[in-house]
Amino acid sequence: MSHFYVWRPGKIKRWMLTIIAALFTALFLWIETDGSFSVFSSKEEPAALSKGSTKDPNIALTFNISYGNEKVEPILAKLKKHKVKATFFVIGEWAERHPNLLKKITEGGHELGMMGYRYKSYLKMEPEQIRKDLSHAREIFSKLGYKDVKLLRPPSGHFNEDILKLAEDQGYKVIQWSVNPNDWENPGTQKIIDTVMGNTKKGDIILLHASDSVKQTPEALETILPGLKNKGFEYVHVSELISRAEAQSKLVE
Repeated sequence: MSHFYVWRPGKIKRWMLTIIAALFTALFLWIETDGSFSVFSSKEEPAALSKGSTKDPNIALTFNISYGNEKVEPILAKLKKHKVKATFFVIGEWAERHPNLLKKITEGGHELGMMGYRYKSYLKMEPEQIRKDLSHAREIFSKLGYKDVKLLRPPSGHFNEDILKLAEDQGYKVIQWSVNPNDWENPGTQKIIDTVMGNTKKGDIILLHASDSVKQTPEALETILPGLKNKGFEYVHVSELISRAEAQSKLVE
C-alpha cells in the first residue's frame, strides 16, 4: 500500500472516460488548482503521481520546457544562487535543438524528465502514434547521452487510463503536479509568488515553466526559492520524492 497522491482513471466505461478526460483537460488548462487526488495506489493499476508523502517537508520544484532558449539560463542562475535542485521536463525536439542548454541543466545538478518528442496532446493521438513519439524521444535523449530518462509528463498534462498503461509498459513513471500558478499566462509576478507560497504543502510538486512564454517566473523565483526554505520546506528531485514516499509506505505496511 502506498501513500502517494495520484490520479488514476480506474476501470470506467469508454464513453464515461471520454467525458471525464475532457473535463479534466479543461481543468488542467485554465483552473488554478492543486491537482491532487488522495487515493491509495496499487501495483496492479497504473497511476500518475501528483504529490509525494505528507509526512516530511520535501517538495519538488519542476519546470516544463517546450520551446525557446531565453529563459532557461536566467532560471538556472536563480536556482544556483539559492542552492535549489529542480526537475526539468523537456520535449525531445527541444533537447535536439538545444543540447548545450540541456547539458547546463544536468551539469547544474538538476534532474531530467521528458514530455515525449513533440508537444502534442496524447489524447489526440492513437496508441501507436504515442508509442512512436515516446520511442523517438527516447532515441534522441539516448543519442545526447541521457539513457535513463524515466520520468514522463504527458504534454499539457493530458492522459487517460490507456495512456498511463502504455507509459508504464515502456518503463515510465507519469508525473503531474499539485501546485500550479499558471506562470505561462504571466498573471503577474506577485500572483505567481502568492499562489506558490500560499498553497505549497508537504510533498507537493510545483509546476513552473522555462519556455520563452514566461516573462515573470525568474523574478518570482527570487522570492519563492528562499521563501519556501524559510517555511521549512526542503527541495528534492521528483525521483527522490518518489523514493522517500515509497520507503515510508513500506514502513507503514
